[in-house]
Amino acid sequence: MKTVLSDRQQSLVQWVSQATGINTFGVKVRLRGNNLHILCEGTECPQRWHTLSDLLQALQQTDLDVLTSDEQPSIYQVFVYGRRKGEQRPSWCHRVYLNQIDKHLEQVKQALLEDSEKSKQSAGALIVSNESLARQGNPEAIARYLSETLSALGVSVQAKIKPYKPKNSQPEENRLWIFCQSSYSPDASLLAEPIAQKLRYLKLTGYQDAVIVSQVSGETAPDWLLRVDLTPPEVMLKEWARWGDIQAIARLLTEVLSGLKVAVQAFLKESTLHIFCSPAFDPLGTAPIPDKEVCLEAILPQLEAIAPQGILAATIYGQKAGDNEPTWIDFVALPATKYPTFATSPLDLANTGDEPAIIFLLERLLNPDLDWRLLTGGVRVLLLNKNDLLHIMCDAPVCPGRQQVATKVTQFIRQLKIPGIMGVRVYGRRAGNKEPFWNYGVDIEHRQRLVPEATPEFAATSKYVNELVTSETSEPILRPDLTTEEVQTFVTEVARDWMTRASATAKKFLLQSQLFIESDQSAEQRPDVQGLKVALVWGTLGLLLTLQTDWVLGRIIAITTPSPKVASVLPSSSSDQKASLISGKTQSEKTTFFTSTSKTKSSPNQSSVFNASEFTQSDDTPTNNLAAAPLKEKATATAILLAARSQMPSFNVRQLDEQLALYKQRLARTGTPPDVLIIGSSRALRGIDPAALSKALATQGYPNLDVFNFGINGATAQVVDFVLRHVLEPSELPKIIIWADGARAFNGGREDITFKSIAASTGYKQAFQKAPTTANSSDLPENTVKSGEEKIKEEKPEISAYEAVNQSLNQALASLSASYSNRDQIKSLLQKELLIIGRNQTVGSQKQLTDGTSDEITSQQAVDFDGFLPLSIRFNPARYYQKHSRVPGNYDNDYKSFQIEGQQDAAFQEVLQFTESQKISLVFVNMPLTADYLDPVRRQYEQQFQQYMLRLATSPNFIYRDLSQQWPKANDYFSDPSHLNRFGAYEVSKKLANDPMIPWPAK
Repeated sequence: MKTVLSDRQQSLVQWVSQATGINTFGVKVRLRGNNLHILCEGTECPQRWHTLSDLLQALQQTDLDVLTSDEQPSIYQVFVYGRRKGEQRPSWCHRVYLNQIDKHLEQVKQALLEDSEKSKQSAGALIVSNESLARQGNPEAIARYLSETLSALGVSVQAKIKPYKPKNSQPEENRLWIFCQSSYSPDASLLAEPIAQKLRYLKLTGYQDAVIVSQVSGETAPDWLLRVDLTPPEVMLKEWARWGDIQAIARLLTEVLSGLKVAVQAFLKESTLHIFCSPAFDPLGTAPIPDKEVCLEAILPQLEAIAPQGILAATIYGQKAGDNEPTWIDFVALPATKYPTFATSPLDLANTGDEPAIIFLLERLLNPDLDWRLLTGGVRVLLLNKNDLLHIMCDAPVCPGRQQVATKVTQFIRQLKIPGIMGVRVYGRRAGNKEPFWNYGVDIEHRQRLVPEATPEFAATSKYVNELVTSETSEPILRPDLTTEEVQTFVTEVARDWMTRASATAKKFLLQSQLFIESDQSAEQRPDVQGLKVALVWGTLGLLLTLQTDWVLGRIIAITTPSPKVASVLPSSSSDQKASLISGKTQSEKTTFFTSTSKTKSSPNQSSVFNASEFTQSDDTPTNNLAAAPLKEKATATAILLAARSQMPSFNVRQLDEQLALYKQRLARTGTPPDVLIIGSSRALRGIDPAALSKALATQGYPNLDVFNFGINGATAQVVDFVLRHVLEPSELPKIIIWADGARAFNGGREDITFKSIAASTGYKQAFQKAPTTANSSDLPENTVKSGEEKIKEEKPEISAYEAVNQSLNQALASLSASYSNRDQIKSLLQKELLIIGRNQTVGSQKQLTDGTSDEITSQQAVDFDGFLPLSIRFNPARYYQKHSRVPGNYDNDYKSFQIEGQQDAAFQEVLQFTESQKISLVFVNMPLTADYLDPVRRQYEQQFQQYMLRLATSPNFIYRDLSQQWPKANDYFSDPSHLNRFGAYEVSKKLANDPMIPWPAK
């Protein structure tokens, strides 16, 4: 045997190499969950029994936990593989239970002594399975038993027993705790039912339930909890049989008679149970008929002990399978004939409001498969009757679906017609959760309350059903002595009194202005002279006010209007101006032409209250410098002008029109589509920087790649599908498209406002007519001017005498006015001031967390010529939530009625088929989100979206990349809870450029 060193710093590879004598280059190890996998390979395949003998002796002397890190969970099993170098599959594999090394050594020694092919089949030492040891209730054995399944998923397991004190003053009980740890966050639906089945299969005694805790390695808080009901299947069967469930009674009787090789079938007719006994196995029809005395002796005590509810008698038959007539019959009365409490059927009890009967009927309704309930525990029902509402909580290892449960339960309760119940509230959750995943309510009768109910009226926020409703002290105070008629009379009197006072106040104000008089005043008291005087006074005041306002506005315009700089505005010649507008070859020409609207840079030593993104600097601007691509010239003015001159009709979405105009200009200038196209909602518009991506790709060996960002605020899957398949021609698309967005763009349950606006536009209709007019972008200005001139020549309407007089008077008054000639500037100034006032007084709503944001970030959108919107503002929760409301996920319209299936899913499938047919690589990037944004509701929807995307990731030409949890705490990378700023966009661009799975095009 080789000498084994037990130094703590020694690696597992070195330890295996020293133990087996195999070179370290021929040893590979992998830790997965609670399992250690060891691969031994060489020029010749290592001998199985010699290698195992050396390794087992080394295992006897070494604690493997010493050789691993403190964070690594305990190792329960070791899998040893042997193969020849160059081969794909191992030649042999052996599993070693670390708690039975001595028995493994005996087995190996026996194999070495015999040293033959038969020795591999010899009995050797008996290895006891982990299942047999776990049935004894030992927590370590239970952990090893569960790890056989979960280690393959990379999940390690530990088991502990903790005392538990019930709330209802019952004696202390033991509760089994299963701790699952992994490097990722496994979905609860993936592990819930397998764990529940394996634990219930053990038929453990002494435990009422088990709690499964899932935790990600390195984190302190558990990811999720799961409660598994460990009630033995026999107890569950007896409980349902007690309520008269025929299937449960037949299952119990079959188990009792299984030793007699008798099969049992049971049927209920009215209040009599019919039981048929026949041979359990009789393929040839020669088996004897079950003995009457033996069958009755086994069946009658069981029926007496069960005492099924609502069943008065039982008729027992003995016959062969397939016979029409029974050989013997016996009739027996059941306890329900002696005890009236057992005579009422469960349905009749439920109609009277009996809660145990309602619970049984609901559980039977929600668990139609008895075998599945015995395997996993099934759906459990908790009931609470409060006032006129019946609250029903449904939980299971996997949360029951709302569509599968809510309708069944409410229809059943409605049929019962329970006295005093006017409404039903149904909740669904995963067993072990404190809060429900969903709720559903139906009012059976109209419920009248004199004061508004609490919102939410009944919040399911606790694990225990008796805490599902609000406490008595939080209930609104009612006046039972008031009738509905009295309340209506009181409200009517208050409304009438308010209307009378409002009318009197308005009348008094109008009379004091002397423009109005009492209608019943006599003619002598209102002469025409008095009316003329009043009119003259008010007319003079109005004229003075008009003149004063005109003078004030003229002074304001004179102050605010800067002196014109002719040299910076006028080009050298008209031909140069046309060339600058049409070709757009140099940035300096664009800056000269659009100098009135584009951004002017200040000198370095000149302080400014505006930052690089034209937003005012906040007092708490972080001082740390973050990496980002240099800011480029704004293209908003160019986009507006190009969109206005485009021959393509509008799509009713300004940003789509402008982005399309910029993209068409890019195509006209380069002659080819860009190498990479970024598309999506505002999360793409702000989240991926084309300049940064192009620069990062150049360092990866992809130089001079042209990247364009086609992000559109509020774009859903339907909008992206429309742009790619109907707006742009296939020849205008690149060979790789980066779709950057998230779960809310795929919510088929919410209203798609952006797509509805597009669908109502003339551009949408023209796109589906497949008759777009293709015109050279260089011809757009001339064509536009010519068409305008022709239109003016064609349209020369006749001017009437009245219109001529009106026009002359307007011109005369305009020559006297100080502000008329500058009316456009006054209009712009007033609009700007109103926007500032409105922005300062606007209270944030849930739309500030969606694509269609209405805050200061999007009010000054200014994309660059690559279609990217760079924002320098950094998300500061302390300041952000002073201006904007913190909207939880269950009140966020973007996640309203969240469902993946629907119109958005159909649009996404169309995009997948289209890109595959055009041989375009489609990469979907799930963009980063902050921890403030990912509350439990949104996190649940994100997990559903993750599963949806992973299912589709097998499609050809489609790649899915998840960055949603990349920087949950790095607020400096975000402009708001769900959108990146230019610093975050720079980091995302670098990360995508370094991704080896994305097939970037090479020039």
